[in-house]
Amino acid sequence: MKILICFGTRPEAIKMAPVVKACLSHQSINTRVCVTAQHREMLDQVLDFFEITPDIDLDLMQANQSLNQLSARIIEKMDAVLVAEQPDWVLVHGDTTTSSMVALAAFHLGIKVGHVEAGLRTYNKYSPFPEEINRQLTGRIANAHFAPTQKAYNCLMNEGVKNEEVLITGNTVVDALQMGLKLAKQKHPEYLKKLLNELKPQKKLILVTGHRRENFGEGFLQLCHALKNIAKQHDVEIIYPVHLNPNVKDVVHKELGHLNNIHLIPPVEYPVMLGLLNACELIISDSGGIQEEAPSLGKMVLVTRATSERMEGIEQGFAELVGTNADKITERALFYLNHPKVLKKQDNPYGQGDASEKIINYILTR
Repeated sequence: MKILICFGTRPEAIKMAPVVKACLSHQSINTRVCVTAQHREMLDQVLDFFEITPDIDLDLMQANQSLNQLSARIIEKMDAVLVAEQPDWVLVHGDTTTSSMVALAAFHLGIKVGHVEAGLRTYNKYSPFPEEINRQLTGRIANAHFAPTQKAYNCLMNEGVKNEEVLITGNTVVDALQMGLKLAKQKHPEYLKKLLNELKPQKKLILVTGHRRENFGEGFLQLCHALKNIAKQHDVEIIYPVHLNPNVKDVVHKELGHLNNIHLIPPVEYPVMLGLLNACELIISDSGGIQEEAPSLGKMVLVTRATSERMEGIEQGFAELVGTNADKITERALFYLNHPKVLKKQDNPYGQGDASEKIINYILTR
């Protein structure tokens, strides 16, 4: 059996790395890896860390390209790849432009598609944008749906997907987290040591991330106002790896660059992020992946989004939706800093770290 695994961004690479490793462990599978490089630098960091060398690298990242331009280029380039490779299955992940366009290109050629992290929904096509529609499009095309949770499974059932085409697996991000923690112990990143040494140990650490398109503009201004308020009202250190997109980077550095206890740093490699997640007291983020990683580390996440397709963590108390209102973010952050929440790591609603093997075993029976 020949499987072509396709992804293009850092979050996809993290979550697909254990799937790649699981495929490679089966001699009966001819495994091929194709990256679109929708993200470049951040993708390469993850590939290096997990020691994955793509067989095909389309290198499609261009500065300020529109979603339509990127979509067109992915379909055009993937057409040639799929014709040349002739895989039995194409595996894609989640909700990116790479996922939906690769799935569409495979469908046009009659190639079966497996959708990893299928079934997450907000049913608001503008939040998250464009991810909600990317995920739904991929879901209409897929021949196999690997749902990370019961809620995701229920969404697929309600949409009329055949029961035999859906498998609840847990989320591969937990597999990746467990792999990543083991690898980080073997090669402990010096940059992480440097960062933590620069922080005052008696102060509580807040980790911040942000990259969502729907938060560009006013959303990021509100986040910055909140972080300024928190930095002034509580004895904390805030560390913020700032996304490279100018819509994020320019605003954040202008608003926060002058505050001594807010540390703006470039995007960090995956093992460094794991170390920061482990060291922090509280997380403020619009990242879906972090919402899934944090429960394994017993950390609370304030989700700076209007909606979430990951309600399991919110319902179990690992996360709270706070939107992008500066006052709301400030109030909830100060509350959790003053009333730390004890979270049981073993209660992670996103799985126990065996999702990748479940996915491959399912495909081998088809």
